[in-house]
Amino acid sequence: MDHSDSSGLITLEQALEKMMAQITPLQQSETVALACASGRITALPVISPLNVPPFANSAMDGYAVRVAELADNKPLPIAGKAFAGSPFDGEWPANSCIRIMTGAPIPAGADAVIMQELAEVTASGIRFTRPAVVGENIRLAGEDIQLGSSVLAAGVKLGPAELPLLASLGIAEVQVLQPLTVALFSTGDELQSIGQPLQPGQIYDTNRFNVRLMLQQLGCRIIDLGIIPDDPATLRAAFLRADNEADVVISSGGVSVGEADYTKQMLDELGQVSFWKLAIKPGKPFAFGKLQHAWFCGLPGNPVSATLTFYQLVQPLLAKLAGHSHWQPPMRLTARSLTALKKTPGRLDFQRGIFRHNAAGELEVTSTGHQGSHIFSSYSQGNCFIVLERERGAVAAGETVTIEPFNNLLRS
Repeated sequence: MDHSDSSGLITLEQALEKMMAQITPLQQSETVALACASGRITALPVISPLNVPPFANSAMDGYAVRVAELADNKPLPIAGKAFAGSPFDGEWPANSCIRIMTGAPIPAGADAVIMQELAEVTASGIRFTRPAVVGENIRLAGEDIQLGSSVLAAGVKLGPAELPLLASLGIAEVQVLQPLTVALFSTGDELQSIGQPLQPGQIYDTNRFNVRLMLQQLGCRIIDLGIIPDDPATLRAAFLRADNEADVVISSGGVSVGEADYTKQMLDELGQVSFWKLAIKPGKPFAFGKLQHAWFCGLPGNPVSATLTFYQLVQPLLAKLAGHSHWQPPMRLTARSLTALKKTPGRLDFQRGIFRHNAAGELEVTSTGHQGSHIFSSYSQGNCFIVLERERGAVAAGETVTIEPFNNLLRS
């Protein structure tokens, strides 16, 4: 279905569909030490080299018993002790029990462990206050993970939940996909690098700084080409270098219709690029396409718009290209707006908001205030997007809205 309208605007969903249909994950992989694998993505399923637990062991401090010997409920003398790292390996006489600690290997012949809270110490041995059940309080070998089983699929990003799991299996190295290399630059004579004094008519290059931070969060290798002036020859040289050295090229600015916006001219010459006008606010101008070697994403020059289009469009693109098949888009929830929201029908609107749970546990959201495309502080004040449907108009206080909590690209 074509979701474009007479003005040439296409929906966010259509743009994503077109982008995702064109790209396939990169396949280059390498083997790295587990300590260096944080944030990397598995290239192959990870297979367990052992059982977890590796042997049957006790889940409780208590007494290992043979259940059949408890039928007459007579006290059982203690024949020995088993500790974690120090198993019982002596002779085990009939009608006796073994004192055992949590994690200790189950003595041969034992078929239950009775916790110490259910045991009474008497002069003739240990009396148990209730019958035992075969298998009680015994962790079986391979109960958690079996030898030869897949513990992680391909395409999983390795982090604090996954890496300790691999460490527990004694896995010292893991095969991971090579990270994406992304070339990044901004265009515009009006831009100045952070830390340098502003000249008349200049502004700081917020976009490149912010996009670089988000690329780092996504685990990309970054080639920062800096600020490219509004000069066709210099811009062409930057594109050629970026195309030769990177998997993805991201520019900021120059995808609008100004007289000095040479980016479209360069791309028409060097690649095949679709220039889209998206039916979203902020962030209408956005470009995506293919250079000779690299994919290209052109972000708007406005900092609020550049951040939004990166978040909504470039983030999922990079996840797929990097092979992160388990990546999930930011979740959307329903909340009650405590503030009135200005909105004109025609574009999907991403306003910045602050959501919280009220005393009754219900989600509520308030606007961060003025939603102008130049108000970048709304990102630091907010913790979510308020997502207002394309044909929706102004929202009155008390109405239900959709919210999209920021993920780790915008929130630590």
